[in-house]
Amino acid sequence: MSKQETQSRGCVLVVDDERAMCELVETTLTMKGFEVSWCQNAADALERIQQVDIDAVLTDVKMPGTSGIELCEQIHKIRRQLPVVVMTAFGSLETAVSALRAGAYDFVTKPFEIDLLVATLSRAVDYGRLQSQVRLLTDQIAKAESFGELIGQSKPMRALYEQLGRVADSESSILITGESGTGKEVVARSIHQQSKRASKPFVAVNCAALSESLLESELFGHSKGAFTDARNERAGLFAEANGGTLLLDEMGDMPMALQVKLLRALEEGKIRPVGSDKEVEVDVRVLTATHRDLESAVEEGRFREDLFYRINVIQLHLPPLRARGNDILLIANHFVTIFAKRSGKSVNGLSESAAEKLLSYSWPGNIRQLRNVIERAVALTRFDQISVEDLPEKIRDHRQTSVFIGGDDPTELVTIEELERRYIDHVLGCVQGNKTLAAQILGVDRKTLYRKLKRD
Repeated sequence: MSKQETQSRGCVLVVDDERAMCELVETTLTMKGFEVSWCQNAADALERIQQVDIDAVLTDVKMPGTSGIELCEQIHKIRRQLPVVVMTAFGSLETAVSALRAGAYDFVTKPFEIDLLVATLSRAVDYGRLQSQVRLLTDQIAKAESFGELIGQSKPMRALYEQLGRVADSESSILITGESGTGKEVVARSIHQQSKRASKPFVAVNCAALSESLLESELFGHSKGAFTDARNERAGLFAEANGGTLLLDEMGDMPMALQVKLLRALEEGKIRPVGSDKEVEVDVRVLTATHRDLESAVEEGRFREDLFYRINVIQLHLPPLRARGNDILLIANHFVTIFAKRSGKSVNGLSESAAEKLLSYSWPGNIRQLRNVIERAVALTRFDQISVEDLPEKIRDHRQTSVFIGGDDPTELVTIEELERRYIDHVLGCVQGNKTLAAQILGVDRKTLYRKLKRD
């Protein structure tokens, strides 16, 4: 017997009213590496299934009382993911079709070939285990520790939830940092939903998407005739969010001149619409978000220091997707459910190989990129699970990289200085050039990091 066959291929329950057949199948499958138990009627089989962890069921069709087809239907109702293989007489195609309609995974004809039976049961066990994993992930999505619309169980996300729980109901200004696509607006919306202002408006604006003049008008409103196209008076987003929450996304891209006006609005709780000589009082909690390194921007004169301290009372950092481990699969399955329902397709999760590819990929575009990939995969797949072939080529062919420090050959070994330089470059690449975050990861202050970069 080979080493592979000595390892358990799974636990199979054999159901046949003939004791001799049960014993024969038990002996045969045990020799092929399966764990086997058996019973001689459907009632005992149903009881066994609910008491013991079974990977697959092998049942005869013709039995006194409840037939194999009826047993298959009952198993399908109580444990849908448990695969059932039906044994039927040779040439009885009609019975085989009835079994499949009853929810059977597959069928074998008697007398059966041993190799065919082993192969069929092996596929059934693999299928059942995969279905159990999918169900577990689905349950985890429903039960996952979460905050508002956020999904995830990883250590960085649990730490974030704890912070969010403490600050959501305060009135302090919050700066949300993180790479593009990590879900900063989702965090802001979740904060709003858990705050005292939840019944009031939540308004978001992307500061990088508009020119300075348009952004000012969008934020503070304008009076009629304030500029060429101002045919009517407009209240602006501060007024629209009155009593609620305003998110200023991509805050690092706000023009310097507009930063002055924003600081005044935050300090005084008043806004002045463009072209108006009157101020309007507003009650708005302002949240800001950015993927840029604002501390470096302040030092370089690209962002006002006084505004930075005003918006950065509390800072929340959203980890990149690549640092969240199995959260990738939780989020991916969440998107599969959404897009399958939207498209009317029966897609219920990921194949094991597809899941491995998703976990090994670095996700430079974070959750936004993952959402795009899953939407594409659901649209393209021809099966009930996302396979590797449904993923984009750059994810299918991705290989994990590491920082190379040299081989065993003494001539290839590098100095500590060179190793440090390579690792600093690697960390900077992982955080998209954010020197403040890189310094935190490296355990040095930013001045030390700048000095090391200048040295290189």
